[in-house]
Amino acid sequence: MTVKGTFPTDVFQSIETPFYYYDTNVLRATLDLLKKEADRYRFKVHYALKANAEQRILSIIHGYGLGADCVSGGEIKAAIQAGFPASKIVFAGVGKADWEINLALDYSIFCFNVESIPELLVINELAAAKGKVAHVAIRVNPNVKADTHHYITTGTAENKFGIALSDLDKVIDVAQSASNIKLIGLHFHIGSQIMEMNNFAGLCSRLNELQDQLEARGVFLEHINVGGGLGIDYHNPDRQSIPDFANYFATFKRMLKLREGQTLHFEPGRSIVGQCGSLISKVLYVKEGVNRQFAIVDGGMTELIRPALYQAYHQIENISSEESIQKYDVVGPICESSDTFGKEVELNQTKRGDFIAIRSAGAYGQIMASQYNLRRLPNAVFSEDLI
Repeated sequence: MTVKGTFPTDVFQSIETPFYYYDTNVLRATLDLLKKEADRYRFKVHYALKANAEQRILSIIHGYGLGADCVSGGEIKAAIQAGFPASKIVFAGVGKADWEINLALDYSIFCFNVESIPELLVINELAAAKGKVAHVAIRVNPNVKADTHHYITTGTAENKFGIALSDLDKVIDVAQSASNIKLIGLHFHIGSQIMEMNNFAGLCSRLNELQDQLEARGVFLEHINVGGGLGIDYHNPDRQSIPDFANYFATFKRMLKLREGQTLHFEPGRSIVGQCGSLISKVLYVKEGVNRQFAIVDGGMTELIRPALYQAYHQIENISSEESIQKYDVVGPICESSDTFGKEVELNQTKRGDFIAIRSAGAYGQIMASQYNLRRLPNAVFSEDLI
C-alpha cells in the first residue's frame, strides 16, 4: 500500500539543516493498516522504541492503543511519559542493569523478556526484595536463520541474545522454582529487515515443534511473543510506503498452531516508522573529482549512521532540482572516509543550496544520532506543523 508524501521545500528554506522530516500522514496511514490487520486476529502489538523514540512519534503511536517494547530503563521512562500503560510494556535486552529491573518492577510492567539464567535469578532476587512477583517470558533462539544482514540476525543457535533450544528445559525448571517469578510465555526474535515471509514461516514451524515438546512435559504458557523484524522497501519508498501487514499477520495466523487461550504478541518497529521519516540535508559544495563528482552535504554519519555501520542503502533524492540526471558520490562533512551516503547516486543536477532527502530514515536514524565532531543533534520537523 502506498501513501505518497510531499516535501515542502519552500518552507524548508527557513529551517536549519540537517533535520529529520516526519510525514505524519504516512505514519498514521501505516498505523491504520497495522491496527486493522492485527485486530483481525486479535494479535497484540508492542511498538519497539529502539527504532524511534521521538516523543511526538510515541504519542501518535500510543494513540492507536499499541503497547511498547523497551530495551532500556530510559525507553521504559519514555514510554510511560508518552502515555503507554505499564500493563502493555515488555522489557527485553541481554544486559538489564539492576536499576532498570527495579524501575520495571516499580511500574509493574507486563513482562520481562529474559535472556539468561543469571538474569532470571537477579530478577527473582530483586522482585523478592520488593515483595513482588515478576512476569517473565523466556527468549528462545529457535535456530532459524533470517535472510538479512549478519549484524541484525539474532535468532541463530549461538548468539549473545536469548537462550539455546538445548537449554530451554533447564531454564524453565529454574523459572518455575523461583518464588518471585511467574513464567507466562516464550519470546522470539530472529532478526530485522526481513522481507521474505518464508523466514517467519520457518519460525512458526520451529515454534509448533517446541510447543508440542512443552505440552508433553505439561508446560502451558499463555503468551507467545514472536518479536518483530518485518522490513520496508528502501529502494522504492514511494512504491510501497506501507509494508504488507496483511500478508505478515496472515502468515502467522496460517502457520502457527496456537493453543486455546494463548495470546500472540508482536514487536514491530522499523515497519511502523521507517517510511515516514527522511533526513533533509543541504548541499554545501559540489566538488569535481578526477573521475567523479562529489555532492558534499551538511548531514553526515552523525545524523544517519546506517550507511556507514551496515553499508545500508537509502534512496537519495534532490528535492530542489528538476534538471537532467547526473551521478554523484553523496558524502557528509565528518572526518571519516566512511561518512558516505551513496556512491554514483543518480540525482537531478545538483548545486550548492539544494535540499537532499535521504529517504526511509524514520527508523534507526534520529535515535542513533551522535555528537561526534561536537556536532549538534538533529531536530525533528513534522508535516502537520507546516500546513
